[in-house]
Amino acid sequence: MSLYQPLSDRLRPTRLDEYVGQSHLLGANRALSRMFASGKLHSMVFWGPPGTGKTTLALLIAKQSDLQFISLSAVLDGVKEVRAAVEQARLHREQFKQGTLLFVDEVHRFNKAQQDAFLPFVEDGTFIFIGATTENPSFELNNALLSRARVYVLRSLDEDELAEILVRGVALLSADLQQADGQTLQIEDKARELLIQAADGDARRLLNLLEQAADFAEAVEGQPGLLSLSADHCREVVQGGVRRFDKGGEAFYDQISALHKSVRGSDPNAALYWLVRMLDGGVDPRYLARRLIRMASEEIGNADPKALQLAVNAAEAYERLGSPEGDLALAHAATYLAVAPKSNAAYMAYKAVLKDVKEHGSYEVPLHLRNAPTKLMAELDYGKGYRYAHDEPEAFAAGECYFPEEMAERDYYQPVERGLEIKIAAKLAHLRELNAHAIFKRRDEH
Repeated sequence: MSLYQPLSDRLRPTRLDEYVGQSHLLGANRALSRMFASGKLHSMVFWGPPGTGKTTLALLIAKQSDLQFISLSAVLDGVKEVRAAVEQARLHREQFKQGTLLFVDEVHRFNKAQQDAFLPFVEDGTFIFIGATTENPSFELNNALLSRARVYVLRSLDEDELAEILVRGVALLSADLQQADGQTLQIEDKARELLIQAADGDARRLLNLLEQAADFAEAVEGQPGLLSLSADHCREVVQGGVRRFDKGGEAFYDQISALHKSVRGSDPNAALYWLVRMLDGGVDPRYLARRLIRMASEEIGNADPKALQLAVNAAEAYERLGSPEGDLALAHAATYLAVAPKSNAAYMAYKAVLKDVKEHGSYEVPLHLRNAPTKLMAELDYGKGYRYAHDEPEAFAAGECYFPEEMAERDYYQPVERGLEIKIAAKLAHLRELNAHAIFKRRDEH
């Protein structure tokens, strides 16, 4: 009895002209096309989402270039397997005068020492190295390895490309049925659309869903030997599934960035889209709640203090309700933050203060600002000369300084002309006038 082979493996292209997608790399006069034309191979890193053809492309490069293909997985293999692959490549070159392409899937999972182990053999030509990763190579791969390999970005497949693969998949399954019992398989248009949408740019996922759904295909009345796959059949398979979402990788941070920038850009529709994309993809809603609270302070601040309160309330509402009811509270907060008046004045002031604190160290607190709860402290002049603001006109001690004596006064907080900060700016301008008047009067008295 033959072993089961997934449809995605059976349908894997064996020639470059069968490969679907990545036209930006394989189209006329594109990077990989030029490489094939010149016959000058180099080590590479393929970076892209799952199901975009990284392994298949490496296989085709090896076949096109007449190289032995050795595959390793950073999830399953270690230094021992790397050494064995190196030895196999050396023996193959000596015995058959043929080069080797070493393909390492999920290469980002190798640690620094494991990645460094490839370098001497890449440099001396023992093998051509191709690594595949779903993570940003800039963060996950050693600079030494990156300097010896060119990074190519593989893109998610679009709907037309997925549709082409789906046609091939249905044809292969239909051929299987024909050979087994004389039946053929067809797929309805609505079912086709549903599978393509559920695949979310991932060819492997598309073919896996198709293969599972095909088990539900039913005979067409009045047409003996014809099985039809409907949208209802496909819905049975895709229901409950989530779209592709890498909870700790590049897609995660890209989508968080898109959500944050949509809020900053005052686009409630885009903010809601990215929020729901992430919720649909399986992100922890509590993480999104924390990020919304951060956005309220960083992007809105005192232009609308209600924004922070609403974001905190949304987080608390989610804790009480959970999903899916609590998801609506997060959507409520995201849309409010997006339309609220924007100010990053508090955020910029915080960063400026942090910079000063790191540069200037720990200045002493001026004596007049210290408390004097004991007789000794009072004798040391703690609190001497302090002016209690509530006893002053307008509850403001005009001309008083609250900074360390060694440090010139700073004007960190710069309110913007939006929202409540319009009034805050006017208030601060008035207080500056009072300060200036008090300081001028003090000089005259002296």
